[in-house]
Order: sequence, then C-alpha cells, then structure tokens
Amino acid sequence: KVVRCGRENFKLTTQTDFDNAVLIMNSLRVGIGIDSHRFGDRNKLLILGGVIIPNIRGLSANSDGDVILHAITNALSSSIGGRSLGVYADELCEKGVKDSKEYIKIILQKIKEKNYSISNVGISIECKMPRISDYEEKIKDSVANILGIKTDDVGINATSGEELTEFGKGKGIYVIAVVGLRKG
Repeated sequence: KVVRCGRENFKLTTQTDFDNAVLIMNSLRVGIGIDSHRFGDRNKLLILGGVIIPNIRGLSANSDGDVILHAITNALSSSIGGRSLGVYADELCEKGVKDSKEYIKIILQKIKEKNYSISNVGISIECKMPRISDYEEKIKDSVANILGIKTDDVGINATSGEELTEFGKGKGIYVIAVVGLRKG
C-alpha cells in the first residue's frame, strides 16, 4: 500500500535509508546553558541580550553581567562538547574585556571550525523585573544579529515564577538557553 507523506517523513527500508538517517542524526547537535546574577550597583547598566535596559540597576558580575548572552554562550559551548563560559571569560575580564559579545565570539569561532551553524535558540528568563515583554523584540533582534541567524529563529519566554524563587522576588535574573546546531 502506498501512503503519501511529506519529504521530511522519509522511509527507513533499505540499508541506505538507515545510513542516511544516521548521517542526519549525526549532523544535529543540541546544547543547554544557564546563568544567573543578582542585581548590584545602581551605577551599572542592565544589559540583556546585548540590549541596554533603562532605569533598572545592573547585575553584579565581573563582566557586563549579560545573563542572556552568558547562558547562550554556555549552551553553544555545551553543544560542541566545550566548557563553561568562565573558562573563556575570566581571562578576558582580567584583561579588561567586559563585553559579553566578545565572549560569545570565541564560541562562535569554535562552532565554525567544527563546521556547524546555529539553527535556533530558545531563551527562558525568570525575573520580576524588567518586564521582558517590553524588550522582547529588541532582545530577539540583538541576539539574532550577534549569532548571525534570523530573528524568527530566536524564541523568548519569561516568567516571575509566581515569586517562588529569589529571581521571581526581584533579587536577580536567571536564564536558561537551548541551542540547536546543524552541520554545514
């Protein structure tokens, strides 16, 4: 019996079909990263995903404290079997490099060297402030630009977590990022 379906639902009948499926499976990678910081100095800017958020004090960190870019950097690094952000960022911080966009460049180069490209990024944020929906599109545009992907390939969701954690109570910001990579 013949059953019509889309190209993405290909058959696995012959050894060649299975070999092709293995190639496809091996060409995909996934990584997860987290980061969190508490609010700190009132004179420090709050930066999320490369976007300056006005009227809210910055996060306590050696760097600019951009928890979104830190979580994405960790996710990208884990997707290729790499190490934590601190391995790359601490040395740069000591040299005065505080911009998280510089840290992410290191991982992007490693991904390029392994012949992978980013297919999508998912970002989940827990905080009481700022109201992420007020900045969501700017953050998505900024992250997409930094990573060299389309804005539609960046997803963001946010919650206060019903104020059950210190982040939901307004003491800091917690971010989880998931990334998908594909070969080529």
